[in-house]
Amino acid sequence: MPGFSLSLAKRWQSASVWALYAIGLLPAAWTFYLGATDQLGADPVKTFELFLGLWAIRFLILTLAVSPARDLFGWNYLRYRRALGLLCFYYVAMHLTVYMVLDQALDLSAVLNDVLKRPFIMFGMAGFVMLVPLAVTSNNLSIRRLGPNWVRLHRLVYVIAAAGAVHFALSTKVIDLEQYVYVTVIILLILYRSWRPIARSRKRGQGRQRTRAAATAS
Repeated sequence: MPGFSLSLAKRWQSASVWALYAIGLLPAAWTFYLGATDQLGADPVKTFELFLGLWAIRFLILTLAVSPARDLFGWNYLRYRRALGLLCFYYVAMHLTVYMVLDQALDLSAVLNDVLKRPFIMFGMAGFVMLVPLAVTSNNLSIRRLGPNWVRLHRLVYVIAAAGAVHFALSTKVIDLEQYVYVTVIILLILYRSWRPIARSRKRGQGRQRTRAAATAS
């Protein structure tokens, strides 16, 4: 019975991860349908493009929030972090595809001019380029082959998050409340995740000092 229960739990976890992928992609599929049926307003391409970018930011925030949620509230959703990170990548890739194909009609010179003239696009492109190797190595085989280098590579997520926040903040002429909220949350998550290793190191140092003090006293 214990073995059966463990097997059932593992199957449920796997099924829940795939369910997360399916649910996570539903907003993109629904909005694509709205665009295909001419229900996205006067500028459907721009609306779809911005919508995909917004969901990319949301999944980026959820990915960054997994560790703080475990540390601060005891919510252990580590099994979903890879899926959330890949969903972020998928939405960024779709956001870029709509911009390149539907907005710029694959005019590479126009895209290059946009990148050089509009800083927020430069930050967005940089974030995507850095995100690609993280998405490609988000599998168990890469973790085994890269070893400690895998952890170092995936620390790029902090830089990607910063680039994404700047891209999102500068993407409109007027920053609205939603942008302020998302950018503030991203900044707080970056600061927390940057402080976390320092706090752990201090805690280990304090533990060693207490051990030495107890050994001396005895």
